[in-house]
Amino acid sequence: MQSQADPLAERVLTSLPTSFPTVDVLGFPVANLDMGEAVAAIRAMLERQGSTREAGGAARIVTANAEIMYHADQDPSLGMLLRTADLILPDGVGVVKAASILGSPLKERVAGTDLMVELAAWAEANGRSVYLLGAAKESVEGAAAALREKYPALRIAGYHDGYFKGEETEAILMEIEAARPDFLFIGMGFPAQDRFYVQHKGRLPVGVVMGVGGSFDALSGKVRRAPLWVRRLNLEWAFRFAQNPKRLGRIWALPGFVLAVLLKKAKKRD
Repeated sequence: MQSQADPLAERVLTSLPTSFPTVDVLGFPVANLDMGEAVAAIRAMLERQGSTREAGGAARIVTANAEIMYHADQDPSLGMLLRTADLILPDGVGVVKAASILGSPLKERVAGTDLMVELAAWAEANGRSVYLLGAAKESVEGAAAALREKYPALRIAGYHDGYFKGEETEAILMEIEAARPDFLFIGMGFPAQDRFYVQHKGRLPVGVVMGVGGSFDALSGKVRRAPLWVRRLNLEWAFRFAQNPKRLGRIWALPGFVLAVLLKKAKKRD
């Protein structure tokens, strides 16, 4: 059943693909959209494709945190991978604070897990389909089960874990190719999830592809997500570290990100 058109989505639909507002963070155009506007923008990207969808034509969405942006700033190949996304959204308080430091505030953090759930809700209401790829077998199965429980009418076109061998790739591509899902959510972490799509996009007639990192772990309950009050205090990163101190190696990217932002601010003053 199709939902009634809402003015926001219609406004975004007529303005895409180039006119949504962005903020420059370390040379990357981060979309200045709140959650509702992000969903509307992605919906518009999907609907603009119409009924005829060709392989390789998906809109690629990246929800970028400080770690992703720092590594993309340091590595030109990762920078190109991030810069060529159709929509970069600020998943992380560090990115939001960086934009403020640089004098161009972002509206809010758009968390990838929350965005995926919002898109699943829209997909259910509009008869659209999703495919989940990535994470461990129990996580992706649990994520699919959680989405089915929350959205009983959601069309889950399929799912597969991310720990597959090279010789299994062909079967996965054939399954996605046959399913032609509207949304392909890939939970392999950046840059692996984006590289997978870029490498195989000629075989994938999907509408929107979005890297969702560890979202399947969170949805399945394998990893407990921070309580809402912790998220509202922008301390979800600390909650994750407390659950898994092995993340310390990844957290070292944060000081580098802050330094890069401060250096850019100093250059803007010169």
